[in-house]
Amino acid sequence: MPADPVAAAQPGLRHVGVLLPWANQAVEEELPRLGEPGVVFHYARLVPASRTTAVDNSFWHGLRAATTDALDSMHHLPLDTTVLACTSAGFTGGPALPPGVITAFDALTALLHRHRLARIVLATPYPQPITRAEATALGEHGIDVLAQASLGLDDGYPHISPKQILDLCASLPPAALAAADALVLSCTGWRTLTAATALQARLPIPVLSSNRALATLPPAPAGAL
Repeated sequence: MPADPVAAAQPGLRHVGVLLPWANQAVEEELPRLGEPGVVFHYARLVPASRTTAVDNSFWHGLRAATTDALDSMHHLPLDTTVLACTSAGFTGGPALPPGVITAFDALTALLHRHRLARIVLATPYPQPITRAEATALGEHGIDVLAQASLGLDDGYPHISPKQILDLCASLPPAALAAADALVLSCTGWRTLTAATALQARLPIPVLSSNRALATLPPAPAGAL
């Protein structure tokens, strides 16, 4: 008989299942560098039925629909938490996720609430309508978006350079930055570590990212999965 996944867990380790959009490269690079000691990340890739990578309804809905089979592929792992590592899939609708699976958007809002960061400035690689939709969704979660900036891209996020991110953030209104509690770099698909480090050296407020939110997510309550 297969081993009981709970019994197979090693004491002192926390196991996080990561359901990953199939073209995403940044999550696997950044989570181990951002995660706390003793956290092990396990990955399963999500292939939308449309077999596309550009962010639109067919992509988001396809990711959500693919989570059940991907989660089943990790059935024998001793998972404490399972995340859908896509931020925009958390506020754009689609099929219901399996019980216990949370999105990167959920992790991001939880991080902001945990640290009482109620006013933010937002930077994304998304098209402007998606960025505006995220600002609205954050507002519905009690987080005030004072200003937002976006690259206007619907695809190609692995190719975004740190300079592009820095230039994007430089376009945010100084008054909004001065009034904000945090700068948020939303999206799991662009590499933000280099830019976030440079921004943090310049700004007096925390610089947070979707991948940081995933990496520092607290354990799920007992019985949640």
